[in-house]
Amino acid sequence: MDFDFAVIGDNWRFLAYGVWITILLSAVSGFTSLAAGLVIALLRLYGPGWLRVPIVLYIDSMRAIPVLVVLVWTFFALPIVAGVTMSPFTAALIGLTVHLAAYAAEIVRAGIESVRPGQTRAALALGMSRAQVVRRILLPQAIVRMLPAFGSLLSVTIKDTAIASVIAVPELMRQSETVAGQSFQPIEVFTFAMLLYFLMLFPVTRGVDRFYRRVAHLGRS
Repeated sequence: MDFDFAVIGDNWRFLAYGVWITILLSAVSGFTSLAAGLVIALLRLYGPGWLRVPIVLYIDSMRAIPVLVVLVWTFFALPIVAGVTMSPFTAALIGLTVHLAAYAAEIVRAGIESVRPGQTRAALALGMSRAQVVRRILLPQAIVRMLPAFGSLLSVTIKDTAIASVIAVPELMRQSETVAGQSFQPIEVFTFAMLLYFLMLFPVTRGVDRFYRRVAHLGRS
């Protein structure tokens, strides 16, 4: 079997646009899911008691429903329910954020609860408010401890963008499917796509691990 990777050179701009959309969707959804996860975790830990039941239900629901189902529902059903129209990119961003925020919330909660409770009691005894304890005592240590898990979540975010191809987001996988269908060279195109995903993910995972090793001592207590 002969392989002809000239198809990559002929369509490199088209594929490069898919890489750009993948990076953009990963970065934005990663940021929004982490921000939402932080808020959800803090509400679960320190918010009103009546909020904990719906928050736990949301977290368990998102962890039980496949991300593909969430994306398809967000793109096809949400506009009908809410009476709004949205682009595939917006639908993918909302779906990924809603889905991944549940995992981020559990990472944040576990990180905060890993800090010894004696530090909280000591800070409260010194007259610090609960908000000051969280901001100055708990989060600085917890964030460092959460770095490996955050790195894994970011990797999952990048990979999950490929599923957004089912709702016509022009990310790398969608662009690769188009080129493969037009050129009848799926082996070359999808092999190249697989290589691009590796080149995007490997620096992220290694970079987070290396950074964690440098700052791990800041999370010890």
